[in-house]
Amino acid sequence: MNSLQKLAAGSLAAVLALSMAACGSGSGGTAASGDSASGKAVKVNEKSAAATSLADFGTMADLEKAAKEEGALNVIALPHDWSNYGEVIDGFKKKYPEIKITELNPNASSKEEVDAAKTNKGTDAAPDVFDLGLSVADSSTDYFAPYKVQAWDSIPESAKNADGLYYADYTGIMAIGWNKGKYGDISSLDDLLDPKFAGTVALNGKPAEAGSAFNGFLMVNALSGGDLDNTQPSLDFFKKLKDAGNLTQIDVTNATIDSGQTGVVFDWSYNQASYQSSLKEQGVNWQYKTFPKAQVVSYYNQAINKDAPHPAAARLWEEYLYSADAQNLWLKGGATPVLLDAMQQDGTVDKDTLAKSVKLEGDPINATSEQAAKITEWLQNNWDSTIGN
Repeated sequence: MNSLQKLAAGSLAAVLALSMAACGSGSGGTAASGDSASGKAVKVNEKSAAATSLADFGTMADLEKAAKEEGALNVIALPHDWSNYGEVIDGFKKKYPEIKITELNPNASSKEEVDAAKTNKGTDAAPDVFDLGLSVADSSTDYFAPYKVQAWDSIPESAKNADGLYYADYTGIMAIGWNKGKYGDISSLDDLLDPKFAGTVALNGKPAEAGSAFNGFLMVNALSGGDLDNTQPSLDFFKKLKDAGNLTQIDVTNATIDSGQTGVVFDWSYNQASYQSSLKEQGVNWQYKTFPKAQVVSYYNQAINKDAPHPAAARLWEEYLYSADAQNLWLKGGATPVLLDAMQQDGTVDKDTLAKSVKLEGDPINATSEQAAKITEWLQNNWDSTIGN
């Protein structure tokens, strides 16, 4: 099984796109059922469910026809202001108005995405597709259907599962963001131990369950003197943060940031740019920064639910995501799409958006799937016992 051992060649080491025009906030849709199934039993087209590439449908027109016959697509964990998913979803709707998109729990963690598939298996309420952090993707392949998009050969070998079970889509840089108008400057982790940050410092989820929290944990680890083989320094810091009364474990949402409940957040640069844009309209000076010695990057990954209630629509969604149109929309949202190198070579990249990007400031830190699995297991055994639920 291939892992994200290396970053997408060239472009990610040279540039990480951080759009100056961040996307807007807000996400619609329904909540995913995580505890009990809520949908109706569904019978799927076995040919569509078994398709491993476009060739199994025939042509793109044949895939589009099959997807339109299903008439629906369930996505999950896609906040509209997360790497510009609002425009990405709208683009699909505009292109395929015959297919109704249901947006399940936009704030779900990677683990909760897979849990929703388990709970709603065999019903029309199950997610068709996933967008997952690497550690969860690599440990959940039993729930994925293999499928290789047309752009498969342009995805770096190191950024995809060899069997097509999951493949990288976009990344950013892990950053710390905060309300500068309220708290002043932050120059180091130790600043966060100040009593003025009481109950307001947050990861975006639990590090053993959510990709952004996992990588936020790695960022703190690097700043605390640890490395990918020794993550105890990060846990020690979060324990100090908890003992100081400054760590909050509530889920980070637009609402918690808008209200000030989470006044300091470890999150991806593309999310921080979105927070900054939306809060500026409210008169809040939200700032964010990355640290040269802690340039943590990690691709999120696409996968198709092997029990997808709409298997043709799921595959059409993936083909759409790996088109230049959707990849450029991720770029616009402040993320670095996995096909950036290929798009620069074939001239399909949005040059105006690319010109507004900023460069990586140090050596990238990117856990392999093996390292991520080892760290995740360690966190499962140590986070709750040290920090609590």
